[in-house]
Amino acid sequence: MIGILLFSIIFASVIYSAAAGTAPEVSTAALSAGEEAVSLTLTLAGAMAVWGGVMKIAERSGLTEHLTNILKPILRLIFRGLKKDSPALRAIAMNMSANILGLGNAATPLGIEAMKRLEQEESPGEAASQNMIRLAVMNACSLEIFPATVAVMRSRAGSRAPTEIIPCVIFVSFASLAAALAVAEIFNASGGKK
Repeated sequence: MIGILLFSIIFASVIYSAAAGTAPEVSTAALSAGEEAVSLTLTLAGAMAVWGGVMKIAERSGLTEHLTNILKPILRLIFRGLKKDSPALRAIAMNMSANILGLGNAATPLGIEAMKRLEQEESPGEAASQNMIRLAVMNACSLEIFPATVAVMRSRAGSRAPTEIIPCVIFVSFASLAAALAVAEIFNASGGKK
């Protein structure tokens, strides 16, 4: 469906540009936008490689384990029923660590791993368990302290202070996460699966 929609938009744009006599401008814009897209992709890939490497170093040095141990007591309050030494809890803490650092691309595989661990430990059957729902909500409204990807994109766009958004990001991420978890709890209390 999305493919049809995108094709329709492109087709309508080409027809309109031909009718309006702006076809050369459209083709120039398409070529320059393609070049910019490739350049941006390489910039983001480089940034993700650097931050992925930093996460790997942090993991091997024990820093992520330390952060995981700091997060575990807080996460046990949110993810009720998980044991202190639960592999799912460790995977959730690793996922949260990557999200806190603003490494959405690095956090995704960690989130998938955490979801698999929750499924193994809780065996929810066909429906998602409440902890699985909480994990999905926490990933959708991730808590960020340093938005690495956004800072790279702002720097690439010519910002002189790409990290000046950090206070706003922290406030908004805390507020959205609190609101999302509250809504998940309200729906759970109103008859959702325990």
